[in-house]
Amino acid sequence: MALVVQKYGGSSVADDEKIRNVARRVAASAPGRELVVVVSAMGKTTDHLVGLAHQVSPAPDPREMDMLLATGEQVTIALLAMALQALGLRARSFTGFQAAIRTDRAHTRARITQITTERVRQSLDAGEIAVVAGFQGLSDEDEITTLGRGGSDLTAVALAAALKADVCEIYTDVDGVYTADPAVVPDAKKLARVSYDEMLEMASLGAKVLQSRSVEFAKKYGVTVHVRSTFKPDPGTLVTKEEQGMEEVVVTGVTHDRSQAKISILRVPDRPGIAAQVFGAIATKNVVVDMIVQNISRDGYTDMSFTLPRGDHRRAVTALEEVARSIGALGVVHDERVAKVSIVGVGMRSHGGVASKMFATLSKEGINIQMISTSEIAISCVIEDKYAELAVRALHDAFEVGKGANR
Repeated sequence: MALVVQKYGGSSVADDEKIRNVARRVAASAPGRELVVVVSAMGKTTDHLVGLAHQVSPAPDPREMDMLLATGEQVTIALLAMALQALGLRARSFTGFQAAIRTDRAHTRARITQITTERVRQSLDAGEIAVVAGFQGLSDEDEITTLGRGGSDLTAVALAAALKADVCEIYTDVDGVYTADPAVVPDAKKLARVSYDEMLEMASLGAKVLQSRSVEFAKKYGVTVHVRSTFKPDPGTLVTKEEQGMEEVVVTGVTHDRSQAKISILRVPDRPGIAAQVFGAIATKNVVVDMIVQNISRDGYTDMSFTLPRGDHRRAVTALEEVARSIGALGVVHDERVAKVSIVGVGMRSHGGVASKMFATLSKEGINIQMISTSEIAISCVIEDKYAELAVRALHDAFEVGKGANR
């Protein structure tokens, strides 16, 4: 009997009717299968809870934030289990703790360290559908933790890996992975298949379909992921290992991320250990940086610039201003009006001239490039935020993205 893990996001379970719709969808797929269903909090519940926290405290304690945010998924699992039972199915709900999802101690952005599947396995063996709360776990100190934005994707993929599931189906309000955001590029095409590496780059560079850490986990443990629509029966996009023929397409997708900020620390003394001090101060605030650029040294000083999530930039600026004073730097400047646009494709490994074509395309549109980052299968540019959508459309056209969507 096939074992399938399904995940339904917040928009799929936003109200009681949508929860009943998910229950009907689960029921229709249940015959001949063992099912584990991972769910997020209903609709904008998490945003609402974050708002409440900031109404009572200007700087909520991370432990208490996790205690608060974890309640959202607990509501959904109970309601979905009830809806399944109302359809005549046996179902049992589990919090992250009850599903034995163990994490490290990093509150609000914990990483999964271990999953003991015994209790979920017992539920499946008893003929039940196991409904598991996404986004949450328990640290080695028995403290409730949450996995960060999109953490339910990670919960589903991790459970699929631990249970050796045949497939992990991610149900969302879109029907697959597209060559670009269809809201920005109307003629964007749905991809039939995408490799782990491409999806990992696309997810980390702004594609909102899957959390990047979940893709990383899927690649590490060989979990096949099927991104599908909650509201349509159509096949979606398979995220799987790279296959022959994928490199024939130079660019698979164009992504953009408008939730970026850029910080620069000016006239930094250019000597060993300074970079470690600068980025060590940021690391203590649990801030993850993205692109890093250091200018050529002049007169023994240099400038350092980097990008990071916009929501983290104030914490980072506060930490850096203290470091700047201690090392004798001139000061810290920051800009929240930036965006990152990227092209992704395994075909870049075997095709030359991709970077020059990207830069020429942006130049033709009068778009200035502030920072550049490259990997084996991706090129990213930081630009002014107001040009993000124009850049995506221009690059999508220039590289004729979508011609290999049915590869």
